[in-house]
Amino acid sequence: MERVRDVSELPKAHLHLHFTGSMRPATLLELADKHGVRLPETLTEALGRGESPKLRATDERGWFRFQRLYDAARSCLQEPEDIQRLVREAAEEDLRDGSGWLEIQVDPTSYAPRLGGLIPALEIILDAVETTVRDTGIGMRVLVAANRMKHPLDARTLARLAVRYADRGVVGFGLSNDERRGMARDFDRAFAIAREGGLLSAPHGGELTGPLSVRDCLDDLEADRIGHGVRAAEDPRLLKRLADRQVTCEVCPASNVALGVYEKPEDVPLRTLFEAGVPMALGADDPLLFGSRLAAQYEIARDHHGFTDAELAELARQSVRGSAAPEGVKGRLLAGVDDWLTGEGSPER
Repeated sequence: MERVRDVSELPKAHLHLHFTGSMRPATLLELADKHGVRLPETLTEALGRGESPKLRATDERGWFRFQRLYDAARSCLQEPEDIQRLVREAAEEDLRDGSGWLEIQVDPTSYAPRLGGLIPALEIILDAVETTVRDTGIGMRVLVAANRMKHPLDARTLARLAVRYADRGVVGFGLSNDERRGMARDFDRAFAIAREGGLLSAPHGGELTGPLSVRDCLDDLEADRIGHGVRAAEDPRLLKRLADRQVTCEVCPASNVALGVYEKPEDVPLRTLFEAGVPMALGADDPLLFGSRLAAQYEIARDHHGFTDAELAELARQSVRGSAAPEGVKGRLLAGVDDWLTGEGSPER
């Protein structure tokens, strides 16, 4: 009988995980009870059944509904202890899935009103990361993300703040929320500030809109990585450009299906990107709402796209290479990938 290696034991890096979206469902329900927050029934009922809420974000009404659920969950994070718990549990889940390096993405302005302001909010988050790294041993850093729905001047403020805390664990600057709103070029100055401060440029693009949004991220924001980027598969010339420049796409298969970008897991163009030579870092995006974490994304590649263990190992390598991890950490993780591949593996499930 053929033996199949356990993807949860495959060393990897996790480069696309949103802060609130990383929360365990049970934690959300406990924090809502703790703070007297009334969550939408669609969310509590789905989580109570151990399921994910039904979502679709290919139109503005669907995106608004998704954002409403996310905002409701975020409102349950009100105290430093809540932040510490979320960060620790996100790390524990990642370690369980084989991740040795996690870059968690956060817009601190969303938490500032409850945590004493923008600077205290980011410091509380960074303190939680520092404590978690010490307690769990995982490599973990923060990517500060601006919001497309807000004014570009707000993004510049965040970029300056992110650079200020680069020595405390901030490694990159992103741009999230509905990519159909806010042109990438409107945020070019913010990204220039971040790049000049030594941070990675990692905006979202190529999820809800097509290849044009990926090109805009490359041209206007000089992206080192693209959050999602799957719609680049529709443009062979763009694929070649991404491959030639080795721009990593943070691909989140379960998220793409949950939000209606693709109908089925097999429709996500993993093979197209992989065979074009575009580096990928599989990510869970918002497991609280999409119902699957990091290892499950590798299972999708195996079960729905026929990725062999050797190809899964290469995906893991690409995630490590695309990360902001120190060279020593990268070397250790890459060696672990080789060990996973050359070992006997786990019995057929």
